[in-house]
Amino acid sequence: MKIVILGAGQVGTSVAQSLVSESNDITVVDSNRERLENLQVRLDLRTVVGNAILPSTLRDAGLDDADMLIAVTQSDQTNLVACKLAHSLFNVPKRIARLRSAEYLDNPLLLAEANFAVSYALCPEQVITDYLVRLVEFPEALQVLHFADGRIALVGVKAFAGGLMVGKPIREMREHLGDNVDARISAIFRLDHPVIPTGDTIIEEGDEVFVLAAEEHIRRVMIEMRRMTAPVKRVIIAGGGNIGLRVAQRLEGRCMVKLIESNPVRTQTIANLIGKGLVLLGDATDEDLLQQESIGETDLFLALTNDEEDNIMSASLAKNLGCKRVLALINRRAYAELVQGGPIDIAISPAQISIGDLLAHVRSGFVVKVHSLRRGAAEAIEIVVHGDEKNSRVVGRRVEQLPVIPGATLVAIVRDLDRYEDIAYAGMAKIKKKGHVVIAHKHEVIRSADHVIVFCLNNRVIKKVEKLFSVGLHFF
Repeated sequence: MKIVILGAGQVGTSVAQSLVSESNDITVVDSNRERLENLQVRLDLRTVVGNAILPSTLRDAGLDDADMLIAVTQSDQTNLVACKLAHSLFNVPKRIARLRSAEYLDNPLLLAEANFAVSYALCPEQVITDYLVRLVEFPEALQVLHFADGRIALVGVKAFAGGLMVGKPIREMREHLGDNVDARISAIFRLDHPVIPTGDTIIEEGDEVFVLAAEEHIRRVMIEMRRMTAPVKRVIIAGGGNIGLRVAQRLEGRCMVKLIESNPVRTQTIANLIGKGLVLLGDATDEDLLQQESIGETDLFLALTNDEEDNIMSASLAKNLGCKRVLALINRRAYAELVQGGPIDIAISPAQISIGDLLAHVRSGFVVKVHSLRRGAAEAIEIVVHGDEKNSRVVGRRVEQLPVIPGATLVAIVRDLDRYEDIAYAGMAKIKKKGHVVIAHKHEVIRSADHVIVFCLNNRVIKKVEKLFSVGLHFF
């Protein structure tokens, strides 16, 4: 595809990096020449220096014959105007805009073709907020990702001594779980290197294990890998920006929340928007302040400021002062890999988290969900199966009959997603859940309309996976 990206910031750079690796024709537009030069040195793409809302700049970027515009500058107004120009002047088929203000997102009519003509609106702050809240719900996890409308979960955990499965082969997990619970270990990363799991693979202490199961079974499965952590009751958030405020508002009522902000004006604004939470004016790297606020009795510290160095320092300090678990937003992948597992329990890249939904709109029409794993090192994708046995390479075939794509593993299937089935939680009454979760064992047969979850160890195999699940043109 020929794609024009507006904005060479964190999100734009991450999107460009992902799409270039998939052999797309990419042009990036930004007003900062130095930023573009650094990007061009690292990636095989074209750059244009200029104002992203000038028709002449967009024409220079090749929007005349582009397949897609991705407007991810820091300005909502720039992104909206660019989408309108792309539609009205250049007839670009798909137009994606990053929007930070909830007011635009709450008014879909503004984004319709008759107005700003946005095909898809991306709100990174909301995506990151949802991601962080899930980690609060599963404090043992490094990542918690959902597919098929939340019906199935993929969780990354670090295997600790004491876990039931640690030191044992994967094939024994079925015996531990029993007949009523099924799960699949999708991948293992050992010392930052991927290990393709087989039944004979031994789970070792310190392994980063990605395990997939129906949503109602995921906590039972996690017990197999590590000791369970007590529920999060006390949280301190460093940074009262868009993300920090959103997270604080979402956690109100679930746990005791304190938010630290260094800007007096912003502190007052936040205090008016948070009901039960406590807003503190101060510096999150101040040891005296953290001790005064009982950091040693805090369950989770979230470093969510716009300064990654401050996030690293405050999270490391909080951990050193006795906080049970700390998380930091860190943009640079090298920094994140350096500190995670050391002074910081979880280091996440905001750009890598937020681009998953965007990538689903860039990929083939069958891809409905994309999740970046380990800060972009791997991906898990959800694909809807189309066609029949005559024009599909997968429909009617058992999993063991599918062509082998090294680095890609079909791990689960969600079937009949438009229907409900009764689910019995342990010790709870039956409730209704959409769809039927099937772990992709080798004898399972793929059906049309199945939602399949595929784990990809690197971006290079994505196109091969899409091609495998494509159908003949005459089908449509």
